[in-house]
This record gives sequence, structure tokens and C-alpha cells, in this order.
Amino acid sequence: MALRTDSGPSALPPHPVDLAVVGAGIVGLAHAVDAADRGMRVAVVERDARAVGASLRNFGHICTTPQTGRALEYAWSAREKWLRLAEQAGFEISRAGTVVVARTAAELGVLEEFAAERGAEQVRLLDRAGTARHFPPAGEAGSDIVGGAHLPLDLRVDPRAAIPAVAAWLASRGVEFVWNTQVGAISEGVVHTARGDLAATAIVHAAGHDIDRLFPVIAEENGVRRCRLQMLEVAPPGDIRIEPAVLTGYSMLRYGGLAATASAAAVRREITDRAPETLDAVMNLMLTQRPDGSVVLGDTHHYARTHLPFDDEDIADLVLREGARLFSARRLSVRRRWRGVYADSPDTDFLVAAPAAGIRVVSVTSGIGMTTALGLAPAVVDRLAGSRAGQPG
Repeated sequence: MALRTDSGPSALPPHPVDLAVVGAGIVGLAHAVDAADRGMRVAVVERDARAVGASLRNFGHICTTPQTGRALEYAWSAREKWLRLAEQAGFEISRAGTVVVARTAAELGVLEEFAAERGAEQVRLLDRAGTARHFPPAGEAGSDIVGGAHLPLDLRVDPRAAIPAVAAWLASRGVEFVWNTQVGAISEGVVHTARGDLAATAIVHAAGHDIDRLFPVIAEENGVRRCRLQMLEVAPPGDIRIEPAVLTGYSMLRYGGLAATASAAAVRREITDRAPETLDAVMNLMLTQRPDGSVVLGDTHHYARTHLPFDDEDIADLVLREGARLFSARRLSVRRRWRGVYADSPDTDFLVAAPAAGIRVVSVTSGIGMTTALGLAPAVVDRLAGSRAGQPG
């Protein structure tokens, strides 16, 4: 079946399916990939002409190594599937890893502790010169970067290319996509859409931060809110090339494997003393570089169930200020600005709820959907497939 977009009409499959997925972002596609691998008949219903939510608005960073616990388990599994999908679906994937830059002794301490825990296969400590080989601004005379660490197993994609490529590849395998179609309700065995009803043995609702549109009680029980991010695309200073993703001291406060170190508390104190306004904005200063050279820079985090439609330019200025400091540049030239958005819950990183038999409401509520969704999906489909076979689901 050809991939339907806004260039042509869309229609519901005329037959029941084994799995209906609501949402064509990475979480929805991950479930479609796993179900198709099992030989299930799959349909994906998406309200827009293409995925335009969190799956397109992110850094494209498959940030495997810094995770912990269940997130790390899902991330390792997802990493292998990303590599397979890149080959099968024909999109580029970078194995350049991640470089975490350190600008103080406390930040170096975090990296040393993390390296001691994970070992040289996952974490390679770098001096300043070694860091500069991965991130050239570290070698500039005005840079305050003193060292870093390379996480060689992390991956990176351009989500603008990877997400459509995965959808197109799934369509070529017989997964049926229904674009431009709003889902108004889900009941046992039926997805009720604006085009009519789609019968399905099992259903996955994977609409990201819009859980509350159809399942407000589930959203309320899990404290789900929308996290709004300030994202920027800037011109690369001096046309430099940066192969890995780049994390900073701010990232050491955000990712579980780094934040769990004893030295992370000292990093927080340093940032509190130097720039408390960045912590108020919940900054995670990081970047990736697109194939065309543009640098995706961000981000800050703002939480609410419903956000006001206004953007505060002071927040963008804050990201640009810290980004310029990272690059040892006087200023950065902005090419694009946008709002990132994802579902957040203070109670869980992975929301999987069962409002009725054969139905799962699924959302990665921690901002790491690109990193973990392909690992999470098999666990969800396992339970649904079990319920199809008469086991408790």
C-alpha cells in the first residue's frame, strides 16, 4: 500500500485489523513495527497529514547511555531496532555517539564517576584536546571547557527524515495508514473516527501529550501535563562540523545515570550560584547538527496541562546566551524557532493504561520517546497478543 499524505484521499480499511494504532509519531510507529514483525494486520490512524508533534520537533538524539533502570533497558533494545530500521527503511543514522562537555572540576567528577560505573565500552573520558576533536569549540582560546566524555554507543537521526521513512517502509509492508482522520472515541474492539468505525482486535492509543482528549481520567490519575520546550535552529559558528550530539553540565542534572552520581549535587550548586535563572527555566543545554549544517539548540522546560499561546522572548535569549557561551561565540544567528512538546508525568516515565480489554493507552512521559519507544512497544504488544490468545491482557 502506498503511503497516503495530504496529496491524496484517505480511507478506512474495509476489513477488521489485528491492531489499530492511533497516532503516527514514534510511539505509535514503534507499536506498528513490532506488530508487523509478528505478522499482525495493522492500521495506523493519524489526525494530521503526517507526524508533526514531538517526534518531529526533537534533537533526533538516541540518548541510550545516560539512562537508568527500565528506561535503560528499553533504550538498549531500541538502539538495535533503530540500526535495523535505518538499513531497512533507508534513512541515515549516525554512530558518532555523544560528547558530554565539562567546564568545572565538579562536572568532570560526574563524568569520572559515571565512567567508573559503566566502563570504557560505554564511557570514554577525554581531556580538553580530546573533547575538542569531537566538539571543536572546546579548543578555542576563550573556551572554559576543561574536558569531557565520549559515549560512543549513542545514535543520532534527523527526525524529519527518519519518521516519514519508517512510516513509508511500514506502508510498503502492508501496514495501512489513514491520514487526516480524527479519532473521536475508542471502545472495546472499535476505533470511532470521523470517517467511520474501524474494527480491531487490539487498539493502542499513542497520541503523545493529548492523552486527555479521549482519556481525561487516565491523564488526571497520572498527573499528565504538557511540557513545552524552547527550541532553536542556529547557524553553525564558523561553519564547523559537529558529528556527535553534545550534552553539558545541565544534562548531568537531567539524565538518570549522570544525575545519580555524588558529584551532581556540586554541579547543581555551581549552576545555582552562576545562573539560577537557567534552573528556573529547567534548562538542558544540548545540541545536535543537522545534515545541512544547522545546529538544533535547546532547551528549556515549562509544565502545564494547558499552556498560554504566548512565547517569552527572554527564554529564547537565555538559550542563545548559554549556547553562545558553549560555542565561545559573541552571538548565534537564529534560522528557526519552534515549540517542542511532550507528555510529562511526575508519577511515571512510561504510561501504559488499560481502560478496557484489548485497549492500551501508551505514552512516554519523560521526553525520551525517540530513545525508548522501540523498546517499550514489544512489552505492550506482548500483553495485547496474549489477550488475543485468551490470556489475561
